[in-house]
Amino acid sequence: MQGHQVEGSTLVSTTHEVGEFVELNVQQDVQDSPLYNQDIAPTKIAQRTWHKGNVAALWVGMSICVPTYTLGGVLTAYFGLSVVEALITILIANLIVLIPLTLNAFSGTKYGIPFPVLLRSSFGLYGSNVPCLIRAFVACGWFGIQSLFGGIACHLLFSAFSSSWAALGSSGEVYGFFLFWALNLYVVIKGANAIKHLENWSAPLLLLVGLGLMFWALPQINLSEVLATKANRPESDAATPYLMAGVTAMVGFWATLSLNIPDFSRYVKSQKDQIIGQVLGLPLTMFFFASLGVILTSASTVLVGETISDPINLIGKIDSPILVGVAMLLIIIATLSTNSAANIVSPTNDFQNVAPKFINEKRGVLLTGLIGLLMMSWELLKKMHWIESDVSVESLYSNWLLGYSSLLGPIAGIMIVDYFVINKQQLDLVSLYLRGGKYADVNMQGMIAFAVPVALTIFTLMTGYMNWFYSYGWFTGSLLGAAIYYALKAKDRRNLG
Repeated sequence: MQGHQVEGSTLVSTTHEVGEFVELNVQQDVQDSPLYNQDIAPTKIAQRTWHKGNVAALWVGMSICVPTYTLGGVLTAYFGLSVVEALITILIANLIVLIPLTLNAFSGTKYGIPFPVLLRSSFGLYGSNVPCLIRAFVACGWFGIQSLFGGIACHLLFSAFSSSWAALGSSGEVYGFFLFWALNLYVVIKGANAIKHLENWSAPLLLLVGLGLMFWALPQINLSEVLATKANRPESDAATPYLMAGVTAMVGFWATLSLNIPDFSRYVKSQKDQIIGQVLGLPLTMFFFASLGVILTSASTVLVGETISDPINLIGKIDSPILVGVAMLLIIIATLSTNSAANIVSPTNDFQNVAPKFINEKRGVLLTGLIGLLMMSWELLKKMHWIESDVSVESLYSNWLLGYSSLLGPIAGIMIVDYFVINKQQLDLVSLYLRGGKYADVNMQGMIAFAVPVALTIFTLMTGYMNWFYSYGWFTGSLLGAAIYYALKAKDRRNLG
């Protein structure tokens, strides 16, 4: 049992261990702390009910989405890879990202704490807000992008049965955006159990739909010709730099969740369940749905007479209102299951971390929705024909994959070293919610370890020197951040000794 003494207080919070779990007994000292509210408090052991099937369903639900479908096309068009290279790259990248995912999930399962509270150990009680807000704004951007896809699906669903709605054109997509946007916020406000039930219900359905689409498309194409598609790069160039850049970008696709996985693992019943669930749910689902995207894009010329790289517009071209309606409903479910879990839960917790006494879960969800809306306002205005812009959503998120992985990599490296190497999986749970305990307001070692890789990335972008540092941003950032953090902590220990 651990306690935390507070002068003049007779109600002092303590912790106790039950098996592999640590639980916080919240008393008046922590309840009154400006760093605490009930929504970012550690989960009680009774609340940790998710088993490996729930975790696997979470990943199936998050992986089957429009951006995953387009990944093969992104790698072939923007990264110069062949179709086979692109698919292998996606599989390898998702096997790699399992490492930080499973490692960073450990603390959530053991202590029941969300991502921003865990960051207080490595960045400080208030310093944690820097990486939290970076993660939050990336998620808000993704929330906006996914809501655009969901809005298009809503528009096509209504258009299949209403000619007056179809006549709205791109304005109908805007109205669909707001409908889908509100539906996402509603699911998350309902809480973790609502997300669990959504993922459990949607995961097997989405897998069956994916298999159905695969069997539907295969007779329409020559699979060997698709797989033989050559790389879109100069023949004299070595393949390795292109492959490494592709792997880095694909790792970046889930670099966000590799940080905030404690937001979900805090509800899991054992470390074994979180590990097995993630291994079963992530790599093969990503590989399968990205492969489906490559096959259906190739089949689109035969099916509808033109090459279409996203499933929403492809299905929307089919001349069958019933088929289009059912397909759009399934795409809405798929996008909802991804967006709710991957892009709202984390920023909701991150914004609460800034001011827990003023921002609770509901306000955090609404703030996430507002920022996501503002970040996509340019695209909505373009669809309403109020502004003109040549920037496409697809090119936007393909450029993001490398960009934000350079920011998130150092955070992942610092978190892993802090929890497993420096603290040896032992946290002072009470001190994570109270000033004056084990953790400083700002942990300068964490700040420096984060700032140096980010500064090098900015230097590379501005000068053109050391392009490899940016191209392999997640790997270079995570390794350098981890090494600097370990060195600074080791120096601290020597000075104290």
